[in-house]
Amino acid sequence: MNPRPKIRSPPPNSKSPFFNVFPNSSSSSSHKMPRKSFIKPTLTLASLLSFSLFALYFAFSSPNFYLQQKIHDGYGDDKANKVKVYVYDLPRKFTYGVIERYEKSRGGEAKTDDALLKYPGHQHSAEWYLFRDLNRPSRDRVDSAVARVYDPDQADLFYVPFFSSLSLVVNLNRPGTLGAAAPSLYSDEEMQESLIEWLENQEYWKRNNGWDHVFICQDPNALYKVVDRVKNGVLLVSDFGRLTHNQGSLVKDVILPYSHRINSYLGNIGVENRDKLLFFMGNRYRKEGGKVRDLLFQLLENEEDVIIKHGAQSRESRREATRGMHTSKFCLHPAGDTPSACRLFDAIVSLCIPVVVSDYIELPFEDVIDYRKVAIFVDTNTAVQPGYLVKLLRTVSTERILEFQRNLKKVKHYFEYEDPNGTVKEIWRQVSQKLPLVNLMKNRDKRLVKRDLTEPDCSCLCSNQSGIQTTL
Repeated sequence: MNPRPKIRSPPPNSKSPFFNVFPNSSSSSSHKMPRKSFIKPTLTLASLLSFSLFALYFAFSSPNFYLQQKIHDGYGDDKANKVKVYVYDLPRKFTYGVIERYEKSRGGEAKTDDALLKYPGHQHSAEWYLFRDLNRPSRDRVDSAVARVYDPDQADLFYVPFFSSLSLVVNLNRPGTLGAAAPSLYSDEEMQESLIEWLENQEYWKRNNGWDHVFICQDPNALYKVVDRVKNGVLLVSDFGRLTHNQGSLVKDVILPYSHRINSYLGNIGVENRDKLLFFMGNRYRKEGGKVRDLLFQLLENEEDVIIKHGAQSRESRREATRGMHTSKFCLHPAGDTPSACRLFDAIVSLCIPVVVSDYIELPFEDVIDYRKVAIFVDTNTAVQPGYLVKLLRTVSTERILEFQRNLKKVKHYFEYEDPNGTVKEIWRQVSQKLPLVNLMKNRDKRLVKRDLTEPDCSCLCSNQSGIQTTL
């Protein structure tokens, strides 16, 4: 029996039809492929190749492709769809000069370069984060709702980057307190007056009576001396506790979260490591609405599984507060001198369910956050009834606690100033939404006859005038 012949690949000069694809080739008829079976696949391949080239040409020649590529590469950010913000180039004393004076008052050495100055961390640090963000390259801010412009004629809004909250605490003691009367000390009041004097000489301030200007005054006492002269602008505040009804408004202004002062909780949801029912650490004695704190201390300090301590700001206090919030199911947030405080936001990033006892509190970003899903609200009169608060919290099931924690985890990034998709991005979105009202007030102001009113007019839209109901 003859062995089966081996099949070898044809040499390169072979007359094989795979190397001679044209029908009028001189190859022998015994090696020709039938015309019909070869041409159809070739035409199909050619058609697919042509279609692919056409699709690539269309995609790369599309204006949308180049716009997206420009944004990706940092050469453009489609400012036409963003609110355009002009940042005033204030005299140095209002920005880096404030940081320098703060460091100097604490024995710091003089710096030769502003880049070496470090803004001190504190609960009213939003002014630094916003300033830093606006000084980033456009390619790093493509997702922001606002775009910085360098021509004031192109601007929708004007940002005034005075570090007003840090200015309040440059001196170790604030003016009017013991040891703060030396005339050589930094004067925040003089800085406020100097800022207004500078602004009132600016063409764009005078043009619209300040309606299109944005001021950050996060500390409740920031700009207190001149707030009545900047009240037309968009105010970025923590709450309206120190503002009158014709100075601050939810419609006109933006509520900011405090910078949290304790480390975020990075673990998973659960109750296994949270053996304490309720935690609070802070100043027991406060003025005004904060008087409720002393009453709550009296009611809660002897309750089982409840930690309630008097404590002032210090590194050790923050470490103790971190341990307490990370190991408790609920964290108490009573009113202080003003309705809100950083403790609320410490609780949120700790996944410790806030129990809010503050009847006039305003909260940030309420158009995207339903706080009833992440916190429990109890009106003051009910909260101070003996036994009520602890009994209420003990009835909350484990599943409900886990649900609160899941919701806290979902909204936690809104309170992280360092998160690229966190607080700063959301603040600018809130500011951008004020533009239609700003334009309305600019135009309305120009056509109104000046009037002396005994009652606020419709432009003075008040904030929280309603009551509060216990939620659970």
